[in-house]
Amino acid sequence: MSLNLAFKALADPTRREILQLLRSGNLNAGEIADHFAMTKPSISHHLKLLKQADLIMDEKQGQFIVYTLNTSVVEDAMGWILRLTHTGEGGDKK
Repeated sequence: MSLNLAFKALADPTRREILQLLRSGNLNAGEIADHFAMTKPSISHHLKLLKQADLIMDEKQGQFIVYTLNTSVVEDAMGWILRLTHTGEGGDKK
């Protein structure tokens, strides 16, 4: 996983909102698009960037591609952020 790609993807509010939606469960692109006032190609672009950053995974199910939140990558990014605020093995703050 590239933290650079993850943080770049997280910088956009639309992509953060897509991740919030996927916290509640898996959705296909149409279901995701229903939550936004933008074109489906724009949503597809956001999904592509989230997938490149490994923040989401996709799986073909019948006619649809279903998107899932990749929590392990989110946890890795959060772990990196938390390590910035702690020093040593005891977790003492700076």
